[in-house]
Amino acid sequence: MHEDPQDKTTPRWWGRIACTWAVTFAVLHFYWALGGSWGLSVSAGPLAEERPGWFVVVGLWGVGMLCLVGGMLGWLLARPRPHGLAGRAVKTLGWCACAVLVVRSIAVEVLVLSDAVGREIDVSPEQRLWTLALWNPWFLVGGLVFGLAARQFGRASGPSSGGA
Repeated sequence: MHEDPQDKTTPRWWGRIACTWAVTFAVLHFYWALGGSWGLSVSAGPLAEERPGWFVVVGLWGVGMLCLVGGMLGWLLARPRPHGLAGRAVKTLGWCACAVLVVRSIAVEVLVLSDAVGREIDVSPEQRLWTLALWNPWFLVGGLVFGLAARQFGRASGPSSGGA
């Protein structure tokens, strides 16, 4: 009889970490959406001061809700993999989250380092530092964690029917 080394009793740590990463980011966005300002001014610049309605609705509440969806995906990646379409969909979404977060972190890092947008966007030296030192690495870590969770999820499966 074949035994899966990652059967349903084995914890899927990367999925749990991905869930925690996403929920942490959601909480931060909800804090900002409710009027909190710690850390927002160095990431959003003038938008943090002005807080136009579209920014609060889309950039704070919307991103917070999207992060909660990411948290649910992380939680699903920590569960035993269901057979069939559902399992493939969760794994694919995990890889998609990985790709989006990694590409976002690298693209913004390159844009900021190369000053590709020039003077069209007013980015303070403090915003630049926080983007390079905190935000982009945060997105890169999230992408790598979702990738590792998808990889682990792909190797694990739910209860098997027996033979190898």
